[in-house]
Amino acid sequence: MKDLLLVIDLQKVYADGEPWACRETGRVCERVAQLVDSGKPDQVIFTRFDAPEHPVGRWAEYNRAFAEINADPRLAEMMDPIAELCKGYPVYSKQTYSSLTIPEVAAAAAAADRVLVTGVVAECCVIATALALIDAGCEVVYLKDAVAGQSAAFEERVEEILGALAPVHTSVMTVSEYLAQQD
Repeated sequence: MKDLLLVIDLQKVYADGEPWACRETGRVCERVAQLVDSGKPDQVIFTRFDAPEHPVGRWAEYNRAFAEINADPRLAEMMDPIAELCKGYPVYSKQTYSSLTIPEVAAAAAAADRVLVTGVVAECCVIATALALIDAGCEVVYLKDAVAGQSAAFEERVEEILGALAPVHTSVMTVSEYLAQQD
């Protein structure tokens, strides 16, 4: 199997104590590092959300509502535990929730047998990406302990939704289960 590890938006704005904090982002960073260090995924791609420069439709309202947050370049940086790890892999910017709007991500996903989905925010960018991958015909592996949302309840809902699409479109597992499967 040729697996693409897709790491979605592990930026400082989502870290503990920051404006859009997700729970247990430290755990997510550890799991992502574990995956990368394992050498099991054949390809690794990181994404980051950057507010659209020329927003259209509701994105214009988004830019107005979150102007102060989006203007802080520190918040857009990758989280400290991930910043060094990213240096060896492509990091692509997106202006929508789904990472599949990035042409390089879409091409890599189409070439992979499976796409391992990790990162933040479970109930936003992660689920939008997973559903877009499914629509594109990709097999999605949702690594539930390598994803964080703004609450445990949101994380559980996303896991339930993506689990309902198994086994045809998705698999839901932990990083340990994925790594054991690869041995």
